Amino acid sequence: MNLFKLSRELLRLIQRLPSPLIGLITLCIAVSAHAAPKAELWPIWDQAGEQTGIDHSQWQAVLNTHVSSDADGVNKVNYAALREGDRKGEGKGNRSNLDQYIAYLSSLDPRVYTRDEQMAYWINFYNALTIQLVLNYPKKGSILRMGQRFFSIGPWDDAVATVAGESVTLNDIEHRILRPIWQDHRIHYAVNCASIGCPNLAQQAYQPNTLEAQLAAAESSYLTHPRGVSIDKRTVTLSTIFKWYRSDFGATESDVLDYVSEHHAGLRTLREDEGRVKVRYDYDWALNATHPN
Repeated sequence: MNLFKLSRELLRLIQRLPSPLIGLITLCIAVSAHAAPKAELWPIWDQAGEQTGIDHSQWQAVLNTHVSSDADGVNKVNYAALREGDRKGEGKGNRSNLDQYIAYLSSLDPRVYTRDEQMAYWINFYNALTIQLVLNYPKKGSILRMGQRFFSIGPWDDAVATVAGESVTLNDIEHRILRPIWQDHRIHYAVNCASIGCPNLAQQAYQPNTLEAQLAAAESSYLTHPRGVSIDKRTVTLSTIFKWYRSDFGATESDVLDYVSEHHAGLRTLREDEGRVKVRYDYDWALNATHPN
């Protein structure tokens, strides 16, 4: 049996498994795959000009209409209403508004703008494209089950836009543009992967003149929420973000704990009183939806 036939038979066997087992296999593969991306500069984007004035009002309309903070402190998206809004003839903040905003950002060349304009541009673009992706996959309860490729584990390597003649993916935006150019660990709190375990999708569009305050608020919000950091006796559960991207927060796990302790009084006190703590990691890939997708 050749490799192609063997792969096809393996996929057939997996597809015959009960749904919970398929989900578990998918999650294990996803966690392994998601741990890999490194910050590797895409050189063509490492340019900046002097222009300002990118308009994020259409994105703000979407956020105003369809993103709300739940009682559990997680910002959730009403994907169903966003999907149905245009059909019902409702006004601003619906799917056509989102699509127009993405088309507008795609028409720009971010390299002619200032660095702050660029950072806001790429963060908002990433988040808007993620929302658009979820809308394209109704009935899917996790972004891990979305993607263009057969038996795909998430959409992060799918081409989602064309900017200045270049096809870009979500991984390109995060790991080849945002992380290597700005080298700011808080980017992980700004880009949203449509999952409960992810830092909140901000309810305010990122703007060049408020970037510092917005990034600081996003960092504080996540590090003081249980999905970012939780403590049970001497066991500390951290978001797996701190494992996937450890080098962005410190060279070692101890460095990561030092960093988190600066923002989490409970962990700081525990380490001062008890010394060494046990660390585990967790992440919830369920969709950040107000209702089932």
